[in-house]
Amino acid sequence: MKRREKEITGIFAIALLAVVCNACGVWNASSKETATVPAATPIPADADSAETTIRFLEDKVKRDPEDFVAYNKLAGYYLQRLRETGSTDYLDLASRAAKASLAIVPQDMNAGALSATAQVELASHDFRSARDHAEALARIESNKTYPYLIIVDALIELGDYDKATSIVSKVERSLGASVGLETRKARLAALKGQTDASMETLSVAVSAALTDANPQRENVAWLRWQLGETAFLAGDYQAAERHSRDSLITFPDYYRALGLLGKSLAARGDIPSAIEQYERAVAKVPDAVFIAALGDLYKLAGREKEAASQYALVEQIARLGKSGGAIYNRQLALFYADHDMKADEAYALAKKEYETRRDIYGADTLAWAALKAGKIEEAQSLIKEALKMGTRDAKLFYHAGMIHRAAGDSRTAKDYLERALRLSPVFDPLQAIIARRAIEEL
Repeated sequence: MKRREKEITGIFAIALLAVVCNACGVWNASSKETATVPAATPIPADADSAETTIRFLEDKVKRDPEDFVAYNKLAGYYLQRLRETGSTDYLDLASRAAKASLAIVPQDMNAGALSATAQVELASHDFRSARDHAEALARIESNKTYPYLIIVDALIELGDYDKATSIVSKVERSLGASVGLETRKARLAALKGQTDASMETLSVAVSAALTDANPQRENVAWLRWQLGETAFLAGDYQAAERHSRDSLITFPDYYRALGLLGKSLAARGDIPSAIEQYERAVAKVPDAVFIAALGDLYKLAGREKEAASQYALVEQIARLGKSGGAIYNRQLALFYADHDMKADEAYALAKKEYETRRDIYGADTLAWAALKAGKIEEAQSLIKEALKMGTRDAKLFYHAGMIHRAAGDSRTAKDYLERALRLSPVFDPLQAIIARRAIEEL
């Protein structure tokens, strides 16, 4: 089996190189990182200490159910473990702790529980409630930055980019710069197509985070992962791989970095190694994106039964999503649309998501699902909305190209498909192949 994977990897790499040279122009070999990123070093883990503290606090609230301070601390630790592990079990625990605290002391006198509530809602994709609670928090803690970061995160997911940008600027002027503000600036810059500015801002944020007397391992690893994701967006797979490995030096087995490393290795043509990394990621967190990506790589490697097993697992997550809220709606809609499965259900999921989460990626997901459901005119209207910010994302260009192709506009379709492949020749192992075939047919 390993020999078969190596053979396919070699064929894939040769074919990819030919496509890039002949069809897409020059490979986008590097994104600009004008700020120096400090070398990665391990940051000590505090998971054991955190779990000990959690057990202590859990025992404390059992003995004293009116200790709202202990509940608030518990919620904070649960949220940190959620960020570190990706396990939604901690999300439920954080929600319970915050609710218990608010039942003792109301939100206008309980900033800790209000903050935890807004963060839980953000992680649960209840962005409107997160925004509203964070705004209430900002009225209580007006001289602190953290409430505004939650507001900005919620506004970005709701598609209110102008207000998010305005808040970042106002907070920076009144309260000063911070790592949290830099990461939001970087995200907004990427959405506006300013990839180089986003990379530079994230590089500054990494340096700033490391100057802390006790750098937070997950925070630094997240920043390095985000640098890698932004590099991947720019088609710089070598930099994406480097940043993912740096993230893993900082935080070994960090699930986000494992997924990015798998994606980067796949884009560079090393399918067996990509599979290995995705298998590690899925073992850590059964995330629908990782599972679908692993299934696609199994398919490329000729391991059809294993691919089918992974796709079926995504279907199981679909059933979990129906009982667990809207967390998986977008992921599932994209999975179904990418794999030409359940077009009507994909459209329904995407539409439900877009009713409340009107960001450009929500518009893109609904446009892609609408195309697969045969709703061409709606797809055309939505893809314009998705492209309005000037975001440089090959998947957006690919979806636009395929939508214009279906609408009979061959010239525009070819332009968008070629833009996608010039920017990121292997933006997705399977969809990039479809894009190249579509260009040949136009």
